[in-house]
Amino acid sequence: MPEGTLAENLRVVDGPLSRNKLATLRDETTGTPEFRRAMRELALVMVAEATRSMPTRTVRVRTPLVETEVEEISGPVCLVPVLRAGLGMLDGALALLPEATVGFMGLQRDEETAEPVEYYVNLPQNIGDYLVLVLDPMLATGGSLSATLTKLKEYGATWISCLHAVSAVPGVERVTREHPDVTFYTAALDPGLDERSFIVPGLGDAGDRLYGTL
Repeated sequence: MPEGTLAENLRVVDGPLSRNKLATLRDETTGTPEFRRAMRELALVMVAEATRSMPTRTVRVRTPLVETEVEEISGPVCLVPVLRAGLGMLDGALALLPEATVGFMGLQRDEETAEPVEYYVNLPQNIGDYLVLVLDPMLATGGSLSATLTKLKEYGATWISCLHAVSAVPGVERVTREHPDVTFYTAALDPGLDERSFIVPGLGDAGDRLYGTL
């Protein structure tokens, strides 16, 4: 997917800081502690970018000197990490949004079919009232993410953005087509997938590298 044909609802967060964190994440010699730290720090960058599109409201506060108008995010935020790799981005997201509610989506990929299998869902019943940020480091085939977004919409979510460390073009093409009302943020757009549906060049299995289960 050449840059000129990027979907309108895809944002590539490509700055020196995100590139620096990605360099650490991609390097196969990066150990688990350093990988966790880089993923957390990249999440900070991604959340800061994604919140730029959140609706705000004007309120009045008093500084130590005068009363003035300020802007604040207009609704509650729900962070939804896709288990288990999404947990690697959760601490970074909470550092910037400490009052956020946290929901969870448990999906695993069937290694034979590469299709998602749902095994755990825990979301606020009134999720339609929330601004939802989905945390999922790897957007590969797009199957698990598309299923997550469908489930969120079934629960009533209407404002959703997704944050990824690395995305593959085939997965991006699928989710932006199936969910054109969702905005997707990624720090890197990789060209394709291998025969196991792993992103190439990618960074390996994010969950295994986060939790030392290689």
